[in-house]
Amino acid sequence: MSERAVMSERVQVGPVSDFPEGWQGTVEVGGVSVLVVNYQGQFYALRNNCTHKDYPLLGGDMQDGKITCEKHGGKFELATGKARALPAVKPVKLYRTEVEDGQLFVMPL
Repeated sequence: MSERAVMSERVQVGPVSDFPEGWQGTVEVGGVSVLVVNYQGQFYALRNNCTHKDYPLLGGDMQDGKITCEKHGGKFELATGKARALPAVKPVKLYRTEVEDGQLFVMPL
């Protein structure tokens, strides 16, 4: 698959009605595990990987617009991917979410 094909990959997650407030799940986008969350009625998608020690973010606590890595406590902003608590210092890669005809989609930015 060409790089262009991977970059334009759009993955259907499912019906928005299946993802209540606080929901977390993962999808594969271009061979990468992407965490998708519903936080305060907004969908966010970011690489399912803490930049501190290569640990999944899935299942982390979500508060104040951030998700916390369960392993060492690094925090990342859902909207920007920026690291907001040590030991994490590097941002996590973001993906775009889109709702179309009641379906949630995730794709690279």
